[in-house]
Amino acid sequence: MPKLQIPKKLKPLLQPKRIKVVIGGRGSGKSMSVAKLCLLAAQTAGTKTACFREFQNSIDDSVHSLLSSELEAMDLNGFEIQNSQILYGDDVAFKFRGLARNPEAIKSMHGFNRFWVEEAQTISHESLRILMPTLREDGSELWFTGNPRSSVDAFSQRFIKPFEKQLRRDGIYQDEMHTVIWLNADDNPFLPDVLIQERDHDRQTMSPAMFRHVWMGEYYDEVEDTIIPVEWFEAAIDAHEKLGWKPEGAIIASHDPSDEGGDSKGFAMRHGNVILDVSERVTGDSNEGMDWALDKALNGRADWFVWDCDGLGISLKRQVDSALSGKKVDYVMFKGSESPDDPDLPYQPGGDQRARSNRETFANKRAQYWWRLRDRFEATYRAVEKKHYINPDDMISLSSSIENIDQLRSEVCRIPLKRTNSGKIQIMSKIDMAKKPYELPSPNMGDSLMMAMITPKNKQVAQTKIQFKGWS
Repeated sequence: MPKLQIPKKLKPLLQPKRIKVVIGGRGSGKSMSVAKLCLLAAQTAGTKTACFREFQNSIDDSVHSLLSSELEAMDLNGFEIQNSQILYGDDVAFKFRGLARNPEAIKSMHGFNRFWVEEAQTISHESLRILMPTLREDGSELWFTGNPRSSVDAFSQRFIKPFEKQLRRDGIYQDEMHTVIWLNADDNPFLPDVLIQERDHDRQTMSPAMFRHVWMGEYYDEVEDTIIPVEWFEAAIDAHEKLGWKPEGAIIASHDPSDEGGDSKGFAMRHGNVILDVSERVTGDSNEGMDWALDKALNGRADWFVWDCDGLGISLKRQVDSALSGKKVDYVMFKGSESPDDPDLPYQPGGDQRARSNRETFANKRAQYWWRLRDRFEATYRAVEKKHYINPDDMISLSSSIENIDQLRSEVCRIPLKRTNSGKIQIMSKIDMAKKPYELPSPNMGDSLMMAMITPKNKQVAQTKIQFKGWS
């Protein structure tokens, strides 16, 4: 029997399970360990493994070289390494395919009883849809290894998000169908010194968000042309505690409605400049969603309630009137398609746009308010990380108690700027975000947070008081 050395945390992979997933950052040894387990299974049980990646232009892009090197390290006999496959005895033990160009080709992989998808964070919804039901023999297993990219990718949505609470708590999730293990460099007793040195260097030179993604297997929820980088979002978490100010002033609740059909409903609530709650409701029609949002606003003792009145939201006014009648809550109907607020006033914060008016700067009100949110995140980042003095009224703080803060990060940090010939700032529409190459889900919680930035004009909003800490 060959000697097998893998991190102890991967021991559950030795037990039969339909779906086995190992996620984690650099240096975890996840791919090397799975390669060893697949080689051992081929030798001892005759297991035939089809090895996939979403993108494979040549055999060099596959795990062919990894398996070959582990064969030599484990000193296994009976294998024959060929250019495009690996044999055990006279039979094929490993084959290699890319999924993106021809996912239907998966259906031709007969005779295999194990599928292994490496770099699984890149797998598409289409590839996953075809892959999973194709392998149907008794005792067959689907193995996935990868470093999560975004919390809204197909891989994360299927194999991480449903089990995330237990994964973060215990590092492992198991049920009758799944074994999901979160493995990082700290779990790998075989981590070489060169990677320890590299990790220490990256800890000092990478942004915190990038370091957590690369080395700790955390999501990296950012896209090209994003208006709010992950670093800004991270700096805003509990910024009021870091800088010594308390939530004071008006309480504003906001709601992004939707009807049935898969799109969620969003809700946000801020007290002064502190975001207390951001959440979503998946089920129900627009009326049920509005009842849910109004209940949360009233239970939170909101002073103001704002909701999106473009599209179906306009039909909800009577429901809002009825619910808030006799209550000390005023409401604002937000229409992002309208012209910016205060169109003739100069746009003040940020960059080289400050001399232009709001009308000249923003394509519409939605762009204006998303940029207003962006300015707050940027100011908070400069205050927390750069130790600059910033007026607290220009900042934002996200309470770490927000249950959906990871999903909120994904939505907020994946809002792309739309390039226009006019030179005005415009935010990509939800319809365009859903198209290729972005294919992003509707940011309903993000839009709720954006609308919560409204400053009602006919009620005095108390200014935030502050004790200054750590600024130069």
